[in-house]
Amino acid sequence: MQRLSRRNFLQTTAAASTAFSLFTIAGTKSSGQVRGANDVLRVGIAGINGRGGAHLSELAGREGVQVTYLIDPDINLHERRSVDVEKRGGNRPTAIQDIRQALDDKNLDAVTVATPNHWHSLITIWACQAGKDVYVEKPISHNVFEGRQCVEAAKKYNRVVQHGTQNRSSSGKAKMIAAVQSEKYGKLLVSKGYCAKPRWSIGFKEPEAPPETLNWDIWLGPAPQQPFHRNLVHYNWHWFWDTGNGDIGNQGVHEMDIARWGIKDGTLPTEVWSLGGRFAYEDQGQTPNTLMSVYKFGDVTLLFETRGLVGKDKAWPAKITNEFYTTDGVIKDDKFFPHKGEPEGLKVEGDVHVAPGGPFGAWVNAVRSRKPEDNNCNAEVAHYSAALCHLGNISYRLGKEVPFSQQSKSLGDNKQVVESFETIRENVKAAGVNLSETEYRLGRTLKFDPAAEKFVGDAEADKLLTRDYRAPYVVPKEV
Repeated sequence: MQRLSRRNFLQTTAAASTAFSLFTIAGTKSSGQVRGANDVLRVGIAGINGRGGAHLSELAGREGVQVTYLIDPDINLHERRSVDVEKRGGNRPTAIQDIRQALDDKNLDAVTVATPNHWHSLITIWACQAGKDVYVEKPISHNVFEGRQCVEAAKKYNRVVQHGTQNRSSSGKAKMIAAVQSEKYGKLLVSKGYCAKPRWSIGFKEPEAPPETLNWDIWLGPAPQQPFHRNLVHYNWHWFWDTGNGDIGNQGVHEMDIARWGIKDGTLPTEVWSLGGRFAYEDQGQTPNTLMSVYKFGDVTLLFETRGLVGKDKAWPAKITNEFYTTDGVIKDDKFFPHKGEPEGLKVEGDVHVAPGGPFGAWVNAVRSRKPEDNNCNAEVAHYSAALCHLGNISYRLGKEVPFSQQSKSLGDNKQVVESFETIRENVKAAGVNLSETEYRLGRTLKFDPAAEKFVGDAEADKLLTRDYRAPYVVPKEV
């Protein structure tokens, strides 16, 4: 079967949802064989503004690695980043706007993805189909369907896909999780994550013509066609549903991943509900700046608190951390706080394996060895943690407005859930909101089938597990 060229691809946009599945990977340099230590790994970086700069710093100049492509629809970034590569790596990369051009190069071995969220899965899948290994930033997906497709593509094409939830490469975090799962400190009851990071108003930006230096069609990619405005490019896309997932799917996915990691054999929940809102200001953003999400994993509750109205005073500081409530006390800050007695350091018996080299070093090693144990956070691990963020958002989006003065029956009698809601109330109040005149959105309680990755008896919720794609930027149903 002849491999499609980029030119042929662009000529067959009517079949765009399946075109890349026609790729064959035989004969490419990254055909799944073990690479020698002296082989140069040629990498393209997709998305070179913010986080992409970190990818460049990690890879350009790394022994045995050469950054040969920089890919970004904004050509204003090309020269500056090309100079960075030259300074670090000694070579001049090819700077392009269209990822498909890079994927068509048989000499390219791998890509890293630091684009907006709505592009993460499509590039990952296309890259796998083109025989390239992938390092993809968090979250691996913009919706649940996409994440599963990334898992399937990695398996089908025998690709190394590593996710940018860097804590999976931390031996300290791995030891903490081992302590939680050991039950030496009691049986886990509540696994809680915090994402309290300053997220204040982004204001309003009027639609305007896209800059001539920006390929707006490529930037939008899978997202619906819409006018350009300056709150989308280059960062505030996080706060719009078409392109981002709010802070739960931005900073929050790191702590969500740790919270899920602590639940032994935890993949996806059987129930989820959320509450929150975008409080204290009116702006162009769509996603909540405050969100509490609750997930059921058998006897364990995963509780996640996202709060953006912080950082302006000492009373409400930023808080990015995890806590594990057990029958005997609380594990937090790398210590165990028993119900009675003094705090103690965590002790773990036996070895805790984390592939060395940090996130990028482990990825490079895994690409060379093709050994699964050299990959600290593969596509399936990534999918489950990202999906939790999406499920919390789905409940929120299907919710209804209720007054703060009305105590929600959904809170139940879980002490940590009730305390989290009270924290949200006080935080919103401290931001200048009159609670007696304010409503929050109480999300729909949703039953979920972890095996089928579908909601139970809720077609409306199922629709939000995926999206309508804009051809030719279509995440295929068959990878």
